[in-house]
Amino acid sequence: METTPINKYTLKDFTTDQEVRWCPGCDDYVILRTMQKALPEMNVAKEDVVFVSGIGCSSRFPYYMETYGIHSIHGRAPGIASGIKLANPKLSVWIATGDGDSMAIGGNHFIHVLRRNIDLNIIMFNNEIYGLTKGQFSPTSLIGQKTKSSPYGNTQPPFSPGELALGAQARFFARIGGNSPKEMGQIFIEAHQFKGTSLIEILQNCVIFNDGCFNHITDKEIKDDKQIFLEHGKPMIFGKNRDKGLVLNGLKLEVVTIGENGITQEDILVHNAKEQDPTMHQMLVRLQNPIAMGVIRSFSDVTLEEREKELTAQVKANSNFSKTDDLFFSGETYEVK
Repeated sequence: METTPINKYTLKDFTTDQEVRWCPGCDDYVILRTMQKALPEMNVAKEDVVFVSGIGCSSRFPYYMETYGIHSIHGRAPGIASGIKLANPKLSVWIATGDGDSMAIGGNHFIHVLRRNIDLNIIMFNNEIYGLTKGQFSPTSLIGQKTKSSPYGNTQPPFSPGELALGAQARFFARIGGNSPKEMGQIFIEAHQFKGTSLIEILQNCVIFNDGCFNHITDKEIKDDKQIFLEHGKPMIFGKNRDKGLVLNGLKLEVVTIGENGITQEDILVHNAKEQDPTMHQMLVRLQNPIAMGVIRSFSDVTLEEREKELTAQVKANSNFSKTDDLFFSGETYEVK
């Protein structure tokens, strides 16, 4: 990504004077502050950063960033962000969206921006509920979940954002808990450096309408054993004692304990986020115990901008026209008298 070289910024440079209005205890505060701390590490000028959002609690994000921003319409942020990026390729473009905004009304835009691989970044705040509109079930709500719109229990199976993304040919997918700011900041920086569409799913707690929905994964007392933080080129090891790992047993991932049954660290799978074949990435996305965190997929591919630039150059090189008048006055013409 080509950006304007800049002097070092600090968190304060990206903090606005706007009152931040989320519910007390919401993970959105963590995400906001983490982004404000990560941006100075990206070596990008403030005037080259744009945040685009749709509708929802997460979509207030542009107001709270001291950058350019657009609070757009429900589900359409990917289309608007795509236009911004294609019109001015040097910009660092970020989409702030929720699970409902992106995968319900915005589902079509969501899958196609991933497919096209435009060089922009998507942060999905996934709280498995509609928060702003007061607690209806969303595309990620669990079967049986009781909500304002499913008082007897939700009957619709949920989307897995990662599975949907990989099915739409996403080249970059990461996942992180909303209470892990250090790792989250690292992922933001890596997403910015990636050339293509990056998607970051944040497991974000909604303290009002779906409180504790990720406690079984993100609670500090158990997270070391319930999460595996993946790093490219490193063994897939986890656990409070760093003694558990993943191996491939047939067509399934299996958790083993290092030191038991002859298992050594050499037996543990090494994470390859850059592999073109998404088979292992899909298996990691589907893994439930532990759940995979970090950058799961980061495959470098040609972007839409590069394809369009190459095609335009080919057309120009083979064209008999150098200006619009050449086209207008070519072939058979007639005069209006």
